[in-house]
Amino acid sequence: MADTLLKVEDLALHYRTRGGAVRAVDGVSFDVKRGEALVILGESGCGKSSLARALMRLLPRNLAHHGGRVSLGDTPISELSDERFRREVQWSRMALVMQASMNALNPVVKVGEQVAEPLRELKRWPRRRALERAAEVFQRVGLPLDFMARYPFELSGGMRQRAVLAMALVAEPELVILDEPTSALDVLTQAAIMNVLKELKRDLGTSFILITHDVATSSELADRVALMYAGELVEACSAARFFGEPAHPYSRLLMKSVPRLHERERPRAILGQPPSLLDPPTGCRFAARCPERFARCGESPPAFALGIGEGAGESRHRVRCWRYEPNGGGGHG
Repeated sequence: MADTLLKVEDLALHYRTRGGAVRAVDGVSFDVKRGEALVILGESGCGKSSLARALMRLLPRNLAHHGGRVSLGDTPISELSDERFRREVQWSRMALVMQASMNALNPVVKVGEQVAEPLRELKRWPRRRALERAAEVFQRVGLPLDFMARYPFELSGGMRQRAVLAMALVAEPELVILDEPTSALDVLTQAAIMNVLKELKRDLGTSFILITHDVATSSELADRVALMYAGELVEACSAARFFGEPAHPYSRLLMKSVPRLHERERPRAILGQPPSLLDPPTGCRFAARCPERFARCGESPPAFALGIGEGAGESRHRVRCWRYEPNGGGGHG
């Protein structure tokens, strides 16, 4: 479709360990529309950050397998060589904001120089022109211009996060991936960062993939939500439907674990532990923790199929659960 910016099919990233291959990202498929914010939600260890690294080809030394098909606009970027991908896609068309902002910045280089660096390296802009563009982006993300001459350790956590966001935006990419951008910040700073992202989405039409475990934060920006569990996507639908009427048993339990201001019911923990990604179960990966499981759940894996309540053309509601499979045997209870 013409309005599809990113299309991901069967993306995989496995790590080699002494115990075998860890299937951190295992056959993930989704798409992102132009101007859309997709939130990838899930608990720690489910493969969210590995998904970001797989998309950006920031691959580890202990790589066991990296595969799948990824297209950005009309470009099949998964078919590009590493050199062409680095030169034509990374930072210029698709950028990543890392989780730990201090680790993403060079402590001995001034912040303004680091924000301008993608333009100097990838587009061969002269230093003066690159710094002028960096100053524009500083203002866009709410950073005072005198901070360009400061070092990262002279900035607060929130200001460093804005600087890393500026670095991602400086080359005007079509898609920005944000990996837990507010996880180490206080509540007021989190709100300020989210307001900046909403302004960028509104004013520039930038598409975002927001990776987070924070349900409350994700609801601020999301147009659609994709929920990840044990290396797979288990539900993907519009944000309104996910936060109002989640379909997958894990989604419903996750929403019940979140404190709500105007409800009497107390949050409830999700019992049990996620399966080992060294040896995932043969059936549904959530079956051992699922209160709605039945015999077929442990026998074979359900497909990531069209769910209920939304047509394919409306919000593309998909659920990985036997209860939503035709002839699944469990009904829709």
